[in-house]
Amino acid sequence: MSQSKQQKQTIVFTTFMVITVLVGAISIGVFFYIFFNGISVLSWGFFTGVPENGMTEGGIFPAIMGTLILIVGSGLVAFPMGILAGIFMNEYAHQNWFKKFVRLMTNNLAGIPSIVFGLFGMAFFVNGLGFGVSILSGCLTLGVLILPIIIRTTEESLKFIPDDYRLASYALGASKWQTIWRVILPAALPNVVTGVILAVGRVAGETAAILFTVAAYFLPKMPTSIYDETMALPYHLYVISTSGTDIEKARPYADGTALTLLILVFGLNLLANWYRKRLNKKIKV
Repeated sequence: MSQSKQQKQTIVFTTFMVITVLVGAISIGVFFYIFFNGISVLSWGFFTGVPENGMTEGGIFPAIMGTLILIVGSGLVAFPMGILAGIFMNEYAHQNWFKKFVRLMTNNLAGIPSIVFGLFGMAFFVNGLGFGVSILSGCLTLGVLILPIIIRTTEESLKFIPDDYRLASYALGASKWQTIWRVILPAALPNVVTGVILAVGRVAGETAAILFTVAAYFLPKMPTSIYDETMALPYHLYVISTSGTDIEKARPYADGTALTLLILVFGLNLLANWYRKRLNKKIKV
C-alpha cells in the first residue's frame, strides 16, 4: 500500500474512533449526570409512595405502575399484529406493488414524530371511538406507534434465515405454515426479540403520544379500569420539570424520577437481552 493511501486510512480510522469515543463519552456523561443527581432521592418510600405537597415530595408509585401498564398493554396490541404482519410480508406476499407500498408506508410510519400519533389517537380512539382519555386509548395509540418497528424487525429477521431451512422442512413433508411455525420463526426469534426491546424502550420513554390519550396530570391512586386515566413516568417528569407548583423545590424529585425511568428501561432491556441469549443457546443446541 502506498504512503498516501496509508495516511488516508489512518485519518479515516482516527476520525471514526474519535467519533465513537465522543458518542460513548456523551452517553456515559448523561447517565452519570442523572445518576449522581437522582440517587439521593431514591428510597423505598419514593418507589412505593404517592406524590405529595404539589408533587414536590412523596413517591412515584402511580407513575411507575402506569408506565408498566402502558408497556404491557401496547405490547399486547402491537406484538401479535406486528409479528404476523412481518411473517406475511416475508413469507407470503409476492414481490409486487402492494408489498412495496406496504413497506414504504411502514418505513414512513416509523419516522413520523410521536406527537402526530398522539393527535391521531385523540381524534380516532379518544373522540372517534369514544374510548375517552383512558388506558385503552393510550395502549392502542402506543401500539400503533411501535407497530412499524415490530413489522420491520420481524421481516428483516426472517430474511436472514437461509432457504435451506425451508427446503429441508418441505422435503420432510411439512406444510408452509408448519415450516414457518416450527422452523423459521424459532430460528428468527432472537432477532425478533431485539425489535421488542427497541419497542419497549420507546414505549417506556414516550411522552407526546400519551399526552392527549391517557396521561393524567396528577392521580394519587391506581386506575381500576381500562377506561381510567393513569400517570406515567415520562409525562410525570415533564410536568414536575416544566409546570409543577414549585419547580425548584421539585428538582431533586424530578432527578429521582428520571433515574427511575432510566433504571426501568435498562432493567427491561437487560431482561430482554438475557432472554434473547437464552434463545440463541437453545437454537445452537
